[in-house]
Amino acid sequence: MKQHVKSIRPFIGALDYEKSQLFYKDLGFGVTVLNPGLSLVRWGEVSFYLQKYYTKDWVDNTMIFFEVENVQDVWDELVALELTKKYQSVRLTPIRTEDWGQECFLHDPSGILLHFGTFR
Repeated sequence: MKQHVKSIRPFIGALDYEKSQLFYKDLGFGVTVLNPGLSLVRWGEVSFYLQKYYTKDWVDNTMIFFEVENVQDVWDELVALELTKKYQSVRLTPIRTEDWGQECFLHDPSGILLHFGTFR
């Protein structure tokens, strides 16, 4: 393709659309409702679409990787937010070191796996 790509915005589903909107707001994302079943979720220049749509097999296999400057700083912020206390199904997995770098994990209220990682 000869065109310049300006962004990539995957669509993700939500088991409970309103709860997912609140979760991403609590996480520090900006959430803009585009219509009653679709929101733009933005963190700086990175964004994705959150849909009021749920298919278990699809959502259970959805992952988003966020490359961050310092995974330790992100981990500290995630722990301080206490999201696992506010949202029953949210899980947080500590930093692990791999050959390529480090990452930690956060499952959103629908079960979507968010990776936060720093490459070597």
